[in-house]
Amino acid sequence: MSNRTTVTEFLLLGFSDTRELQILHFFIFLAAYLAALMGNLLIITIVTLNYELHSPMFFFLINLSLLDLGSITVTLPKSMSNSLLNTRSISYSGCVAQVFCLICFLGANLSLLTVMAYDRYVAICKPLHYEIIINRRASVQMASCAWAAGVIYSALHTGNTFTITFCHSNIINQFFCEVPQLLKLSCSDTYRRELAVIAFSVFLALGCFVFIVVSYVQIFTAVGRIPSEQGHQKAFSTCIPHLIVVSLFLSTVVIAYLKPISDSPSPLDLLAAVLYSVVPPLMNPVIYSMRNKEIQAALRKLLRKF
Repeated sequence: MSNRTTVTEFLLLGFSDTRELQILHFFIFLAAYLAALMGNLLIITIVTLNYELHSPMFFFLINLSLLDLGSITVTLPKSMSNSLLNTRSISYSGCVAQVFCLICFLGANLSLLTVMAYDRYVAICKPLHYEIIINRRASVQMASCAWAAGVIYSALHTGNTFTITFCHSNIINQFFCEVPQLLKLSCSDTYRRELAVIAFSVFLALGCFVFIVVSYVQIFTAVGRIPSEQGHQKAFSTCIPHLIVVSLFLSTVVIAYLKPISDSPSPLDLLAAVLYSVVPPLMNPVIYSMRNKEIQAALRKLLRKF
């Protein structure tokens, strides 16, 4: 029997059966969502309105903010809606869309962070060739490839996940549709193909991680040869925020996907999901605004206009 006839909807994890706690959950997630929304839109607005920031690095930063907005919008609004309406259900098609969009945004995010590492490597290690290598056309092509990689990877991942037959249960022990939780509901051998895709995903992520690490080894070696203290500070002000964002993203995703999955609702599973789906989109604008002097200067300039 097809999984489409076996399961027509899924039941997501409810944070509580107590109405007051459901409302509290709604307002906590609403505050996190609005903070992420305002922070990322502020980054996009600052870069767009300041001609001085119309460089490849900040073009990539706009794309990162768009991806962060997409990833948090996929998960939080549905969870907030369920708490407010005192329900747990999500349709089969809604679950498919949620899985596809979330994996697409996360995959594109990792690809873009890798591209940004390469951008910083060229800017610091090959400054005389920067405008030739990372010109406007090249930066648009690299950003487009990051988005395309996310779409293709997500289509492969989502297609494999939803070809399996779900018949053990329709209860997902997570506040959104998450692939590891969906695989627990499988009663067919086809889930092994999805495990192979996950293994391939780990290999790709490891490749991106190695590329980023090698890039930063080269970057810090080059920075160490810069004679002036001002040159050191400028290089670090553009590199450190990106390095923090990469570390935050990879560590939260690794925690979420490599930890053992509990057979029953687990606070650890919930915490891991919040860490990689909520924390990076929420913290990335803060990290860039606090550590990047050009963003700080542009923000002060924008505030003076009002």
